Amino acid sequence: EIELRELIATVQNPHLRHLLGAIFGEGSPTWTRYRDVPAAKHYHQAYRHGLLEHTLTVAQAVGAISATFPGIDRDIAVTGALLHDIGKLETYELQGGAIAMSDRGRLYGEIPLGYYRVRRTIERLEGFPAELAQAVLHIILSHHGSLEHGSPVLPCTREATLVHMIDNLGGR
Repeated sequence: EIELRELIATVQNPHLRHLLGAIFGEGSPTWTRYRDVPAAKHYHQAYRHGLLEHTLTVAQAVGAISATFPGIDRDIAVTGALLHDIGKLETYELQGGAIAMSDRGRLYGEIPLGYYRVRRTIERLEGFPAELAQAVLHIILSHHGSLEHGSPVLPCTREATLVHMIDNLGGR
């Protein structure tokens, strides 16, 4: 948890920091659930706290690597990395110690669920710039990297490409 708070504090853009605070604030219902959810049912980080561990690893790597490539907005990339798997909050549930797919996860999938959750939060934040919303939401929609892997769109920005590549590496 401390590492997540430290990484969020490095985000300089006030709108993105406000968005991350709204989602990961210590008293928020999202944060309470976020700490416990697994990252997957079978593969990477398929255990309690797995989502937090996976997301933090991806976001830290994205933050570190973003400085080495020109034209990458670090704040957008880190925010997108922290939010890319947020749909898993509603996709997986722990049932008697076992990881199960929720009805919502089966019916909608983690990417649309994550997009919708972040979109709703952004819409409640007064004055949130449309171009920032577009950049962050694109990362969520494209992070699986290809249509055959479940992304409704391909990564079309440097930030989305970076998050996809690091997420893919982390998932393997």
